[in-house]
Amino acid sequence: MDNSSLIKTPIAAELDDFKKLFDSSLTSSNFLLNEVISHIRQKNGKMMRPILLLLMAKLYGRICPETLHAAVSLELLHTASLVHDDVVDESTERRGQLSVNAIYNNKVAVLVGDYLLATSLVQVGKTHNYAIIEVVSRLGQNLSEGELLQLSNVSSLQFSEEVYFDVIRKKTAVLFAACTKSGALSVGVTDEQAEFARQFGEYIGLCFQIKDDIFDYYNSKKIGKPTGNDMLEGKLTLPVLYALNSTKDKAAEEIAVKVKSGSATTDEIDYLIEFAKQQGGIEYAVQTMLTFKEKALSLLASLPDSDVKAALTAYLDYVVDRDK
Repeated sequence: MDNSSLIKTPIAAELDDFKKLFDSSLTSSNFLLNEVISHIRQKNGKMMRPILLLLMAKLYGRICPETLHAAVSLELLHTASLVHDDVVDESTERRGQLSVNAIYNNKVAVLVGDYLLATSLVQVGKTHNYAIIEVVSRLGQNLSEGELLQLSNVSSLQFSEEVYFDVIRKKTAVLFAACTKSGALSVGVTDEQAEFARQFGEYIGLCFQIKDDIFDYYNSKKIGKPTGNDMLEGKLTLPVLYALNSTKDKAAEEIAVKVKSGSATTDEIDYLIEFAKQQGGIEYAVQTMLTFKEKALSLLASLPDSDVKAALTAYLDYVVDRDK
């Protein structure tokens, strides 16, 4: 059995229920809104976050309507954040197709993102679970703080790994952690179990983002974005941060400052990518990712064997081993 089957088998029926509820939550009489949402959903992604939420709920109990509403809410919030991020980053591509702001304009993208966010709030309200509502609310705050931290870091002349991890915790890891914690909360758990779920999700999110950042140092149409895209958007990620901090290279440092200011050329970005590779930045990032993976596995080791535990292990393997 491959990883995909291992991951989905314990929640196959409930995943279908999630898809139906997600579809029904986005019905509208507005033609433009339906058109934009239809475009977004052409590339739905792999539903990694709702799958994780459903698995964590199943680990502790029986998936119920509360679980499904929480999963829909978080997936909608995630989608809204992507639409808004593309406006902020002036991105023209998302998941291998043109972004909403590229096809329509920033106004439409912002308004559709707002609609998705509002619909997320409607769905989390239907859980009637204050603890889950708080998780989703805090998540919205953290995602915004992460984006603002990333923007403010552009003006800093330091190449800080600490700031990098703060950003990816607030922009990515916190979303995975919200999914795992909400899944657990939806079926009734102790505070200790809720924290276990949150921590496991955070480790997965850190692995996910580091892997995503490594992709940017290689050219692949599977990924849906060009090599060096992060640097084109003024972002310095773990491989190049490690290289800059471990090796004194004046030319690389000067280019890195230009990357932050948005004035680096594609040739300069190519130089910085090659510099990161030559100085062991990729290997360092991979090892850091594997360290977080081991921490997640150590949490799972405390659980009795089950099909859900096997699915969570396979999920973690997929995050680390995926090629896009």
